[in-house]
Amino acid sequence: MATKMVIQQPRPLVLAPGSNQWSTGICECDHLQDCCFAFWCSSCFACITAQDHGECLCLPLLDSFGLIPPITMAMRVSVRRTYGIEDSICNDCVLSFCCGPCSYCQIRRELKSRNHPVTLLSCRK
Repeated sequence: MATKMVIQQPRPLVLAPGSNQWSTGICECDHLQDCCFAFWCSSCFACITAQDHGECLCLPLLDSFGLIPPITMAMRVSVRRTYGIEDSICNDCVLSFCCGPCSYCQIRRELKSRNHPVTLLSCRK
């Protein structure tokens, strides 16, 4: 009796169908709270965004050890690969170096637009 074995090659992980472009531009702030939080407390905002993407909460704190923030750049690449967004590593490098808080805001907006659960806390009464 012969058995048939089927082997599948791994494919890139794309969690949500959609556009192959970022849903918003780098400076499109739709929620003023997020933009202010990213500007005034960028480390906290980056850590929360990293955790929402499934990474370690403290991972963005390692960005202070280099000229180009390696974790911010890696987060951009990871989000691009997860959602099938076409862009270049050069753009990721420039945006991570020149405007890290705006880059994290764009990542957060992308997570929200792709229906990813986001756990940013707000105090409303």
